[in-house]
Amino acid sequence: MKKVIHIVGARPNFMKVAPIHKAIAARTSLQQLVMHTGQHYDAKMSDVFFADLGMAAPDIHLGIGSGSHAEQTAKMMVEMEKIFLKEKPDLVSVVGDVNSTIAAALVTSKMGIPLSHVEAGLRSFERLMPEEINRVVTDRLSDMLLTPSRDADANLLKEGIDPKRIHLVGNVMIDSLLASKEKADQLPTLKQLGLTPRAYVVATLHRPSNVDNPKLLAGLLSTLIHVARKVPVVFPVHPRTRKMISEQGHGPELEKTPTLKLVDPMGYLEFLSLTSQAQLVMTDSGGLQEETTALGVPCLTLREETERPVTVEVGTNEVVGTDPARIREAADRVLSGDVKKGRVPELWDGRTGERIADLYARVLGVEQKRAFG
Repeated sequence: MKKVIHIVGARPNFMKVAPIHKAIAARTSLQQLVMHTGQHYDAKMSDVFFADLGMAAPDIHLGIGSGSHAEQTAKMMVEMEKIFLKEKPDLVSVVGDVNSTIAAALVTSKMGIPLSHVEAGLRSFERLMPEEINRVVTDRLSDMLLTPSRDADANLLKEGIDPKRIHLVGNVMIDSLLASKEKADQLPTLKQLGLTPRAYVVATLHRPSNVDNPKLLAGLLSTLIHVARKVPVVFPVHPRTRKMISEQGHGPELEKTPTLKLVDPMGYLEFLSLTSQAQLVMTDSGGLQEETTALGVPCLTLREETERPVTVEVGTNEVVGTDPARIREAADRVLSGDVKKGRVPELWDGRTGERIADLYARVLGVEQKRAFG
């Protein structure tokens, strides 16, 4: 039986792998294993997502933990090589742009194992972002490049990638969102936080370029305080961000604004129930740019660029940078009712996992349980 190993490491990966794993199980005779590198090892950043997405525990857990980019990636590569030698996969499937992704790409290329990159072709064109390096290198080494949008196809073609390796499949993370929304809507999250639908803002900050820079972090936190004086702001705080807030002494200042609610990271369903009913989302997360576009919720991206331009071109996203004055102006505009209208991009229809399962079965020459419709 042909074997696929899915690689996950950080929370955005889980939402992307779950629909692929489910579709393969329903459609093909492929054997599949899930390898969790342990890049995110906090239970609130990892374990709860498997439960929320209906996934069984990973078949393989490397338990790598934290470290510098080089240290973390190197540890993953050593352990992955051992697993691949033992399991002899016919295909390794990676998603996104985290260190787990590039580690698998490097090991499979050295071992001659076919590699598929789901969410290929995204480019911020900012080489100072570690994720951008991971994307570019992984795409260069992949045998199949599965893209979420046509701009990603165009990026790959400009880089000289053989068109035969490029497959437009849609956004697999939207599969998880659409499959989970009804269950998320039933949760009492808003009631527990004392919120009214469409009358609060959700904020997230986690990128090192934002939270590791004292001046930038101070400015971004000041914008959240500004917004919280108008409407409640819920701020699920990433462990890295909480550490920086504490080290830079911002705690007392934030506590003076009771309508700025700092909470622990949430599970997938709980967070979806929060973002889907928000008036506005302010974030430096790539995945949230996509989710808000699918949900029709206004989004302000607190970065100078985005690797997901389709969310700006046709969706609800606006890239506003990190200048506090510009962010305040944009937030005030949205809160006053001047909202950008968007639409859902092509193939963000909840069936991307099925298209990927169909592609893997065809490439590996395995029998499908039912025809693709």
